[in-house]
Amino acid sequence: MFRSTNPVLSRMDGDNIETLSSAPMTVNGTIGKTFALIAIALVSAAAVVYEALMGYADKVMTIMFIALIVGLISGFAAIFLHKFTKFIAPIYAFAEGALLGGLSIMLEAQFPGIALQAISGTFIAFMTMLFLYRVGAIKATEKFRATLTTAIFAIMILYLIDIIGSFFHFSIPFISGSSPMAMVFSGLVVLVASLSLILDFDFIEKGAANLLPKDYEWYGAFGLTVTLVWLYVEILRLIALLRRE
Repeated sequence: MFRSTNPVLSRMDGDNIETLSSAPMTVNGTIGKTFALIAIALVSAAAVVYEALMGYADKVMTIMFIALIVGLISGFAAIFLHKFTKFIAPIYAFAEGALLGGLSIMLEAQFPGIALQAISGTFIAFMTMLFLYRVGAIKATEKFRATLTTAIFAIMILYLIDIIGSFFHFSIPFISGSSPMAMVFSGLVVLVASLSLILDFDFIEKGAANLLPKDYEWYGAFGLTVTLVWLYVEILRLIALLRRE
């Protein structure tokens, strides 16, 4: 059975995939569902940006808090209840769109043009990784998976320590600060997030090749959306750090 080290898609590694009883998963089908999730995110993001431009700052902060909670709950629900991902993924996309819309407009006030720069950076990273994957320059080998898995979980642990530490007036300088070391760390995280796309592409392609049930298109689309959201946030952070200089 093929594997993925995307924390979302890897949940399927040990699952007993049900017997194919309908049309199988396809790459094009997964791409279509990914675009659908991105479109949902864009709608909610646009709604939050509109509220911010109308001057409802308090309302936007409330929406962002609710979106954060809903995004976390729906995200974990989709991971552990992947058979229901086709119902949960749109909720996740809507919540994340609202959260990213609020975050983007807040940073836009400090750094005009940063949202467009982050969107462009995310698109360039996506297309670059897709090209490198298609030409075989980067392959999802076992060594690649293991190395990237270690990096992803190391980053997650560091972020978790920093979040918990913030409640006790403690922070990790190269995460919360704006020093050159923080920029280097942020750049490394962007690289890791970008490389995670390779694992998403590999999972989707092999899922289609192994004729997984069509509902798994939603799972693949959800996993890819999670990576894109992470990548966009990290690029936003990196650009903000660079523009503070």
